[in-house]
Amino acid sequence: MAPLGNNHPNNVSGILLVDKPKGWTSHDVVAKLRRITGIRKIGHGGTLDPLATGLLVVGIGSATKRLEQFVQGEKTYLAGVALGATSTTDDAEGVLTGTSGSGPVKSPDSAVVSEVLKKFLGTQEQLPPVYSAIKTGGKKAYVEARAGREVERQPRLVTIRQLDLMKYDYPDLEVRAAVSKGTYIRALARDLGEALGTEAYLSALRRERVGSYSVERAHRLSELTHGWERFLIA
Repeated sequence: MAPLGNNHPNNVSGILLVDKPKGWTSHDVVAKLRRITGIRKIGHGGTLDPLATGLLVVGIGSATKRLEQFVQGEKTYLAGVALGATSTTDDAEGVLTGTSGSGPVKSPDSAVVSEVLKKFLGTQEQLPPVYSAIKTGGKKAYVEARAGREVERQPRLVTIRQLDLMKYDYPDLEVRAAVSKGTYIRALARDLGEALGTEAYLSALRRERVGSYSVERAHRLSELTHGWERFLIA
């Protein structure tokens, strides 16, 4: 943590580990922290969708220069996947088609699920979701999708280092995934469903780790309202 000097906000810098609540955008968290701290120069090291909870690495003051290392670094997630249905956004926020647990699809047993998970390990091409911030023709894909225009997406290389089965009771599947920069867990859930022959979408997501930082060290926004400086990491 940088010296506080005369306690002027501009003299403060460091990293804050925030446990982002569900329903908040990453920008919402940054805006809230600007109000709490009185500091404008605040950013985060990797976006979390509103559906997701968990670790958001926040840089304050000159520490914002260090955020790129977190954007580029490996991240670990605990993901809930609902089998038996699809979503327009590949997660629970979209329009669902089909009903999990019903229909002619035969639910795969846990041995089959474990074998399919192994096939996703390593470096591979992943097609981003239609509703994503990736730019196509100079415009963000989700803007084009919301306008009803066709979105042209290009697959990109991602690396999945770890993909462990944590719980499974069809149609509910829970996995832990350690992934490279640029990996969409929503797309992983979608692709898992296709590989299992059931279809799927992301039903829940919690980011547990960014680089060497764990969500166990993170703080809720309510804890940061008073005396947030004591939680700064140099």
